[in-house]
Amino acid sequence: MPNNSKTVIIGLDGVPFDLLKDLAESGVMPNTASVIADGTFKKMQSSIPEVSSVAWSSIITGRNPAEHGIFGFMDLFSNSYKMRFPNYSDLKASPFWDQWQGKSVIVNVPSTYPVREMNGVHISGFVSIDLQKSVYPSSLIPKLKELNYRLDVDSQKAHQSMDDFLIDLDETLDARIRTYQYIWDNEDWQVFMLVFTGTDRLMHFLWEAYEDQNHKYYDAFLNHFRKIDKVIGEISERLCGDDLLLILSDHGFERLDKEIYINFILQKEGFLKFSSNQERNLASIDYSTKAFALDPARIYINEKGKYPQGSVNRKDSQFVVKDLEALFTSLKVGDNRVIRRVYRKEDIFSGPLLDEAPDLVLMGAPHFDLKASVKVTQVSDKGIFSGKHVQDTAFLLVKDNCCKNVVPERPHVCDICKIIESTA
Repeated sequence: MPNNSKTVIIGLDGVPFDLLKDLAESGVMPNTASVIADGTFKKMQSSIPEVSSVAWSSIITGRNPAEHGIFGFMDLFSNSYKMRFPNYSDLKASPFWDQWQGKSVIVNVPSTYPVREMNGVHISGFVSIDLQKSVYPSSLIPKLKELNYRLDVDSQKAHQSMDDFLIDLDETLDARIRTYQYIWDNEDWQVFMLVFTGTDRLMHFLWEAYEDQNHKYYDAFLNHFRKIDKVIGEISERLCGDDLLLILSDHGFERLDKEIYINFILQKEGFLKFSSNQERNLASIDYSTKAFALDPARIYINEKGKYPQGSVNRKDSQFVVKDLEALFTSLKVGDNRVIRRVYRKEDIFSGPLLDEAPDLVLMGAPHFDLKASVKVTQVSDKGIFSGKHVQDTAFLLVKDNCCKNVVPERPHVCDICKIIESTA
């Protein structure tokens, strides 16, 4: 980096380009509007699948999943159907802060739990379980407790009381802001990365409030973004002329109309079977199974030698892939196609971990959310969520004149490290 210059990265989890543009232009986020006026503002492609664990891992490493090893929030143990939760220890590529000489402050980046020793300060983000394993150095923990820092919003409250959820969301955001301010002022750093993840929770539960000005929680929705905009203004004013400011999201969002259950479809069409005398879960897969899915819509061929009940020879797996492509490209609910695109792993992943990748990844059509639950008994349903992730409507906002020529015309989450490094 140039002498004494700083880099600041602000993440707004899940915020789509059009929503940010709307809130900036309508006066809800005036400080963001000022950054847009002075910077480069583009739609950005997220990872496939478009989930935070995969996208943020790509953002911080500049690598795709077959290089960094994170393919979803859940995965399977090797040669097993037993579920596991990949975490920061499973990341096979180095995050940018391990590659640079200067000190970094990393606050609330998803999928960076448990923390490890680094040159600077690290407070991990979703999913973080134990505060002791979420903070480096541990000497910072007493101060975080004093600031009433929360590792995450209690999303379960939304299932009982939306009012209580919004109170918790607000208090979590306030504590996150107090914490960033304290660390900013009391630590020596060259790179500061701060991610707001409450935006994702808010849009999952209350996207409908954003679209309806008469909604009970319309003002509450906007107020959350007003608070974040105040932080953006505060940080922007603190930076000097040679400093770099990036504001970005990891994926986009839109209205959710129906959830589509991929494993139910696989079972209905004869690709997936369970042992009749056992509880239905992946561990009770029958030998005759040809394929199964993990969330959100990653399909794996049940290959011999790869899984305990594997039945498909490797040479025959491509025939199963073709059958699955035909099934899902033509799938409809009512008159609507529910799959926007079917990807083979070779089309979207490249690297030494390609063999661990799902054989197919499905992308939902607009307003359809794809799920892999094996407990359901129908093709589609609608739960409490009113918003869903979108792969191609994330945003990237860069405030630095020297970056104008290095931001790709169609940026991808894997480009973020390159953009930062280009200013060094």
